[in-house]
Amino acid sequence: MTRIFLFITLFFSGILLNAQENSLQKFYVGTFTSEGAEGVYFCSFNNETGDLKLENTFKAFDDPTFLKISPNKKYLYVVTRASAAVEKTGGFVVAYKIGEKGELHFLNKQAANGAGPCHVDVSPDGKFVAIATYNGGTTSLYPVHEDGSLAEASTVIANTGSGPDKERQAEPHAHSIQFSRFGNQVFSADLGTDQLNIFYLEGSELKTIGQPYVKMTPGAGPRHFEYHPTEDVIYVINELNSTVTSLKQKNSKWEVFQNISALPKDFKGDSYCADIHISEDGKYLYGSNRGHNSIAVFEVNKDDQTLKFKEAVSVEGNWPRNFSLSPDGKWMLVANQKSGDITVFKINSDGIPVFTGKKLKLPAPVCIDFL
Repeated sequence: MTRIFLFITLFFSGILLNAQENSLQKFYVGTFTSEGAEGVYFCSFNNETGDLKLENTFKAFDDPTFLKISPNKKYLYVVTRASAAVEKTGGFVVAYKIGEKGELHFLNKQAANGAGPCHVDVSPDGKFVAIATYNGGTTSLYPVHEDGSLAEASTVIANTGSGPDKERQAEPHAHSIQFSRFGNQVFSADLGTDQLNIFYLEGSELKTIGQPYVKMTPGAGPRHFEYHPTEDVIYVINELNSTVTSLKQKNSKWEVFQNISALPKDFKGDSYCADIHISEDGKYLYGSNRGHNSIAVFEVNKDDQTLKFKEAVSVEGNWPRNFSLSPDGKWMLVANQKSGDITVFKINSDGIPVFTGKKLKLPAPVCIDFL
C-alpha cells in the first residue's frame, strides 16, 4: 500500500512539475545600457499566474536596443549602438546562437551601415536579416549563413528627404523594417520623411520596383507598423502626431484609407506613439503612448478593417517604448523605459488589457521578444 501511495505521489508530482514548466514562457529584453541597464536580459513569464522572473543577464553590449529571434528559435539578432571610436558607422547587428537554457553564444557581427541602429527583423525563412538606422536613415539587408551567422550587407539603402518638423524631420530617420506577409515585399517606416518605404526582395538584394512608398500625413512621423493577420492591410503608428494610419492594397498599390488618433479626445499634453501590435484573430489593435503613458485599444471592423478607438489603458509605468503580446494572446507585457519596469496585463474577452499588479524591475527596457 505504501509503495502504491508513493508511486501515485511521484506520478502526480511529475505531472504538476511538467505543467509548471509548460506554463513558463521565456523572453529576451533589449535595453539602453547608456541608461543604467547591463545588457540583454533573459526572463521567464508564468502564463498561469502572470509572474515574471529574471533568469539571466548577458553583458558586453552597447545599447542593445532592439532584438529579434529567428523563426526556428535557434538564433538571436541584436542591433547595438557603439561609439565612433569602436565602429565609425555607429553600430552593429550581432548574431547569437541560443543555447538549451537560453544562453547566448556569439557567432559574429556586421557593421550597421548607419548610426543609431534601432530595429531588426528576420525573414520568414530565416535566410535574411534586415535592420534600420535612425540617425543614419539607412536600411540594410544581410544574408544569413547556414550556421546562423551574418554575411556582409548585400544591400544598403540610404533614404533621402525631410519633413515639416524642422527639429525631428530635418533628415531621414529609418525607424523600423519588416519582411512582408504578402510575398517578397519588405517595408520600412521612415519618421523623418513621413513615408512607409516599399522594397522588393529579389535574390539577395532589396530593390525598389513600382510604387516606392506610401506617404503619411505631413509631420506624422511613422515609427512602427503591423500587418493584419488575414487581410492585405497595414497599420502604421505615427510618433509625432500620435495617430494610426491604415493602408490597404488596391490593384497592387498601397493606399491610405483611415487616420485615427491614439489619444483620448480630452488629452492636452505632449505624447509620442511608439509600438503597435494586433491580436492573433485580428479583432483588436494596440498602440503605446509615451507621455500619456497608455496603451491605446482599437476595435478592428471585420468587414472593412477600419479602426474604432475603445479606450486608453494606463501602463502603470512611465514611457512605454515597447510591448508584446504573449504567444497564447492572453497577456500583454509592457516595457516602460523611464520607470525601468515591465508591467503585466491580462487581456479580457473584450480586448481590454487589465493590470494584474505584477511587474518586474529592469533598467531602461526597450524591446521584448518571446522565445
